[in-house]
Amino acid sequence: MTLFPCLLILAAYLVGAVPFGVLLSRSSGIDIRTRGSGNIGATNVTRLLGKKLGLLTLLADVAKGYMPMFIAARVLPDAPEKTTLIALCGAATVLGHMFPVYLGFRGGKGVATGLGVFLFLAPAAVLLGLLVFGAAIGVSGFVSLGSLLGSLAIIPGLWLLGEPAWKIVLASFVVLLIWGKHWQNITRLLRGTEKSWKSRT
Repeated sequence: MTLFPCLLILAAYLVGAVPFGVLLSRSSGIDIRTRGSGNIGATNVTRLLGKKLGLLTLLADVAKGYMPMFIAARVLPDAPEKTTLIALCGAATVLGHMFPVYLGFRGGKGVATGLGVFLFLAPAAVLLGLLVFGAAIGVSGFVSLGSLLGSLAIIPGLWLLGEPAWKIVLASFVVLLIWGKHWQNITRLLRGTEKSWKSRT
């Protein structure tokens, strides 16, 4: 691998590591890492600081998942390894969000950033994921369950759309990371102690 692709992958990680939730919440004087769920993502920002900052956090986290792959697809020369390099940029972005160098490698759960990656891979598959996400939350009230099932739905969505194997492999890796980061939520769901969005308590 030459220097330029390596720099692109590193840049993707550094972009993914930018903690927009922390940066956007600073004006309120609240460190979201010490309040609520302690997560730096849009759900915790919304709970603590309202829908406006929550939406801005969501959009910023989605954008940082999408843009590194979009840029890589435009600037990398056509070659057999191009799709692999694009996939590595996507993986690096999600890893950056989950393990950000700026926060001592303690980051978010990767759902919004993963959504940005999925949007690049196949927007139509994202629609399926969002439908599952919304349905799961509507029925259960658990954002975590919606995130888990919605992300998982992307994989069969890609398969049904006939997308190439590299996209399915990347999506599977991202979903595995997301599920791994949700292990505490999964434990609480199984125990019946997970916090419901409907309760807002």
